[in-house]
Amino acid sequence: MYENQVSMELGLNGASKHQSAGSGKERHGATVSFHNIHYKVTQGGGCLRRKNRTTKDILIDLNGIMKPGLNAIMGATGSGKSSFLDVLAARKDPAGLTGEVLIDGAPQPPNFKCLSGYVVQDDVVMGTLTVRENFTFSAALRLPASVSQEEKEQKVNKLIQELGLGRVADSKVGTQLIRGISGGERKRTNIGMELIIDPSVLFLDEPTTGLDASTANSVLLLLKRMANNGRTIILSIHQPRYSIYRLFDSLTLLVNGKQVYHGPAQTALEYFSDIGYTCEAHNNPADFFLDIINGDSTAVALSNSEYEDPESVLNSKRGIEDKLVDEYRNCHYYRQTKAELERIIQGKQVTTVRPSRTITYNTSFLTQFRWVLKRTFRNLMLNPQTSVAQVAVTLFLALVVGAIFFNVQLNDSGMQNRFGALFFITVNQCFSSLSSAELFISERKLFIHEYISGYYRVSVYFLSKILSDIITLRTIPAIVFTCVAYFMIGLKPTVEAFFLFMFSVTLVAYTATSMALAISADQTVVAIANIFMTIACVFMMIFAGLLVNLPSIVGWLAWLKYLSIPRYGISALLVNEFTGLNFCTGNTTIGCTGEDFLTVQGVDYSTWGFWQNHLALGIMTICFLAIAYLKLRFIRKFT
Repeated sequence: MYENQVSMELGLNGASKHQSAGSGKERHGATVSFHNIHYKVTQGGGCLRRKNRTTKDILIDLNGIMKPGLNAIMGATGSGKSSFLDVLAARKDPAGLTGEVLIDGAPQPPNFKCLSGYVVQDDVVMGTLTVRENFTFSAALRLPASVSQEEKEQKVNKLIQELGLGRVADSKVGTQLIRGISGGERKRTNIGMELIIDPSVLFLDEPTTGLDASTANSVLLLLKRMANNGRTIILSIHQPRYSIYRLFDSLTLLVNGKQVYHGPAQTALEYFSDIGYTCEAHNNPADFFLDIINGDSTAVALSNSEYEDPESVLNSKRGIEDKLVDEYRNCHYYRQTKAELERIIQGKQVTTVRPSRTITYNTSFLTQFRWVLKRTFRNLMLNPQTSVAQVAVTLFLALVVGAIFFNVQLNDSGMQNRFGALFFITVNQCFSSLSSAELFISERKLFIHEYISGYYRVSVYFLSKILSDIITLRTIPAIVFTCVAYFMIGLKPTVEAFFLFMFSVTLVAYTATSMALAISADQTVVAIANIFMTIACVFMMIFAGLLVNLPSIVGWLAWLKYLSIPRYGISALLVNEFTGLNFCTGNTTIGCTGEDFLTVQGVDYSTWGFWQNHLALGIMTICFLAIAYLKLRFIRKFT
């Protein structure tokens, strides 16, 4: 059916080769072997209490081989399945990790995670895009520049058909607000994003999570077909039903990070029967294994083995765990595996270099920037809560403030109302910018997965998000707010004053947004970031110039005004509005000009006094963006 389609297959060396999809030539996956894997983490203590820190063993002395086929890792919750999968996929922090993972008898390349496929447990795919658009994005960034656009399109179309997504290829994946494709189709889309590079090894972390039994079965049948074609598939799975379990070629059982079985999946029941645990005729093998691991009394009581006695029912879980580990290390599967591992490492040079983690890219900075920026803008336009709603709320607030301070006069009340209106406008810009807190938080998992998989550089993602947010959610609302509120309030009716007002309001929005990004870039919960930003905004509002007369603040606190974003914004707007105005009425001619008012407020209304506020806001914006980028650059990307 696909005889005329060209498939691009990427090996571990990143090279591409062309072959006819209908030639019948099977693809051979890589053999993954792991030798003496130990992994431990440091707990407690904190940075100031190092003496109280303890280490916890997550994985203990794991050895085995994963060959082309469907290789399953099973175990109870907390047994180390996901940690083990991450170690094999080179996605674990090398700190605390010892042992070695070999690919076809050779050390893992430093950029192995960019050459292999990894499907995370929680779906990470852009929900506002269609299935085809997501595949096209992956192909554009992960396939080499030497692959033509036509070949990339053929690759995408072929994958859509192979994954059974033809019916929903042009449907949006779906978000909380957009109804999209089904759970099974969404999972297959995640798998397809990784299959774009045709990896020799495909890792999946709990691929059946959130799926009903029938949908989970269809996903595993798809993986089985891929495994039968020669691909190496390694997955962690908790408690599959029997129709899924019988698809496994290899099974690895873990108990608290230790191996209690590693061998053919279809002989696992026979092995446990030999050591004294017999499965009931109609019991699910996966449930049976978990019963044994957890020390379930029913599994023990139903055992007919001569090696068991009634007292074993009372054994602790620790005793059962130790017994299972000892039995496995004395069985022929363990000896056979060790012998094969010895043969694998015989021809390999001994290396003492610690495992490293390097990210490589197949595309240039400009190519990445174009595709990521395009996707980011499209995502914003298709998310009404972040685009249309922002402008609508801004328009509503502009009408409210315009109605409250409508047509201010040149008198004492007009002086107060002008100051109040400018204060409200500036503070509103600061608090409206708090919505940018979720700019990085909402896509944190997606960013981390795509970054360590080699989709794009951190700088590309950062610039794309900043530009899209500034243009659509900061600049446009600031312009709308100015056009409505300025004329309703009746501020200085000159073209120069109007555009300087708009520029000042926009710059305040940029600075406040940059502060929000600097605070939230390394946060994982939006609520926590909002708390920090609200405290900062309220604190800065006190030193803005309205709630307290700035010249009257005591010297040891006066320096705090230089950290206030609203202060710079209000000072610029006050100079722009009050300079040249005359509020004198009747016989009162002293202290009633705009300049007199600015002097009382401690505002420098000279040319430099006006522009220094914009310079300060610009410097703060650059500093905050630099902090946000550094936080994003050094965010913890490996668990």
